[in-house]
Amino acid sequence: MAGSAHATVDTASREHARRASAGSGRAVWPTAAVAAAFTLAQLVLVRPGLGLGWDETVYVSQVSGHAPASFFSAPRARGVSLLVAPVAAWSSSTALLRIYLALLSGLALFLALRAWRGLFPVRVLAFGGALFASLWVTLFYGPQAMPNHWVAVAALAAVACFLRAPTDRGALWGLAGSAALMAWMRPVDAVWATLPLLALGLARRRRRALVVLLAGLAAGAAEWVIEAYASYGGLARRLSDGSAIQGGLGWHFAVVDQLRSLGGRTLCRPCSGSLPHPLVTLWWFTLPVLAVLALVVARRGRRPAATLLPLACAATAAFPYLFLIGYAAPRFLLPAYALLAIPVADALAHLTTRPRHPARRPAPRLPPRPAQHVSERPGRSPASRLNPDPDQRPPLGSAPTPADFRSLDPARAPADPRTLNPTPAPTPDPPSRPAPDRPRWPVPPAGRIPSPRPTRRPLALVLVCVGLAVHLAVQLVVLLHVVGAATTAHDAWGRTAAEMGRRGVRPPCLVTGHEAIPVAFAVGCSSAATAGPNANITEDGITRTARRTPVATLVPAGSAPPRYARDWPSVPVGAVRLYYAVPGAA
Repeated sequence: MAGSAHATVDTASREHARRASAGSGRAVWPTAAVAAAFTLAQLVLVRPGLGLGWDETVYVSQVSGHAPASFFSAPRARGVSLLVAPVAAWSSSTALLRIYLALLSGLALFLALRAWRGLFPVRVLAFGGALFASLWVTLFYGPQAMPNHWVAVAALAAVACFLRAPTDRGALWGLAGSAALMAWMRPVDAVWATLPLLALGLARRRRRALVVLLAGLAAGAAEWVIEAYASYGGLARRLSDGSAIQGGLGWHFAVVDQLRSLGGRTLCRPCSGSLPHPLVTLWWFTLPVLAVLALVVARRGRRPAATLLPLACAATAAFPYLFLIGYAAPRFLLPAYALLAIPVADALAHLTTRPRHPARRPAPRLPPRPAQHVSERPGRSPASRLNPDPDQRPPLGSAPTPADFRSLDPARAPADPRTLNPTPAPTPDPPSRPAPDRPRWPVPPAGRIPSPRPTRRPLALVLVCVGLAVHLAVQLVVLLHVVGAATTAHDAWGRTAAEMGRRGVRPPCLVTGHEAIPVAFAVGCSSAATAGPNANITEDGITRTARRTPVATLVPAGSAPPRYARDWPSVPVGAVRLYYAVPGAA
C-alpha cells in the first residue's frame, strides 16, 4: 500500500508538472536559457576564427566560390552543403560561418527540447539539454559544418513528435520535418535512429505517424538516392562503396575505440594507444546505469513510453558505430547522447528528490441540514410502517396505493392524487448554530489528487552536484585540448598554403598528397588523390596536369615522394615536405 500511494503521488506530481510545462508561457524560458548558453559557449570556447577541418572543407567547397569542389565520396550527403550555402555561397569568412552555425545549432537545440513539452517536466527538459550541450563533442561540433549534431537534434525532436502524434496533429509536421532533416544529413544514420519508431508504428498500427515518418525519410533521402543513380552507379553500388570506404561493415567491437576517442581524438583511425584517464571516461560508464534507473522511474510513474522509446532509439543509433565499423570518432555517437540526455536527466532528478505525501486535512465543518418532517397518518407510528399488521395488509393481487409506497420509502412514494396540493404543515425553525469556520485551504475538486512539490534529498543532491562539477571540468579540459590541437593543425595548413603561394603554386592549381584537401582549399586550388577513399585521379593524370597547371604534392617528413614528383623541387614546411611543379618556371 505504501508503494502504491508513493507511485500515485509521484504520478500526480509529474502530471501536474507536465501540464504546467505544456501550458505555461514561462515554461519556455528554462530551455531557451539552455540553448542561449549553448550558443554563447560555442562562440567563447571554440572561437569563430577556428579554420575549417578536413571534412568541413569537403562540404563547404561544394557551394563555395573560393575553391573548386573537393571529391565527394559515396557515404556523404549534401545536407550540410545546403545548410551552409546561405553564407558560404557569397562569403569566404570562416568566422561568419561559425557564428551562423552556432546560432543555428542553438536554435535547433531549443526546438528539439521544446518538442518534448508535456512529456517531461520543464526542469527535466532544461537539465537534459544542459547535459547534452555541455559535452565537449557537442560544443566542438555545434558550430562546425558537420552533419552529426543535426542528426542528433533531429532524432531528439522526432521521438518527441512521434510520442505526441496520437493527440497532437501539429506534431505530425514536426515528425516529418525531423525525419527529413536526419535523412538530409545522413540517410543511413536516419534509418538506424528511427528503427524503434518504425517498429512501434507497425506494432501499434499508428498508421498516420508511420506514413508521416516514412514520407519524411523519403523526402530527405531523395536527393541522395537520385545522386546514387546519376553519379555512383546505383543505390546498391553507392551503399557498397560507402561500406568499403568505412572499412567494410561487419562485426567490429569498436567500444574500446570509442573510449580512446573520448580523450580528444576527433578521428581514431587506426585506433591504437592507451585509454584516457578514468575521469575522462567515467561519465560514459554511468550512462547505462542511469538509463536503467530512468526506466525504473518511468515504470513507477506509469509513463514508460516517454522513456523507453528514446532509449531504444539511442541504442539503435549507436549500434553500428559500436559494433559494425573498425574505427571511431566521438561525433558518431552524438545522436545517442542527445536521445539519452532527457531520460538521464529524469533519473538524476529522481535521485535528488522525493515526492512529499499530501497531509491529511480535516473535512470542513458544514451547517447541518434541516430535519425533514414527514406527516404521520393517524394511528400509525414509524415502527408500524416498517412492520405493518398482517391483518391490515391488502389482499393478494390488489393494486398498491400511494400510502403503501409511503410506508416503504416516503421520499420515493408517488403523489396521492387526492392530495396533490396539500397545505404544508408549518416547519419549526432549526435551532440556531454558530456559522461554521471556513477552511483555510482550497478544497480540491473530487477525483483530483493534490500534487505537492517534491522535497530534496540533501546528501544525494550534494553528491550529484559534485559529480556534475567534476564532469563539467573534465569536459572543459578536453574541449580546450581539442580546440588547441585543431588550431595548431589549421595554422600548419596555413603556413603550407603560404609557402605554396611563394613558390608560384597559385590558382588555378592542383594539390595532392598528405592533407591535400584543407591545404588546397586554403590556397584556392583543386585537390586530388591517387589512392584511398578520395581517389579520383591517376599518377599519369597528375603528370599530364603538371605540364600546363601548377601542381603541389605534400609528403610527410621523412617519407619518399611518389614517382611522378621525384624530380620536382621541394622545400620542407613544418611536418611535411612540399614538392611542386610550376610550368614555365626557371
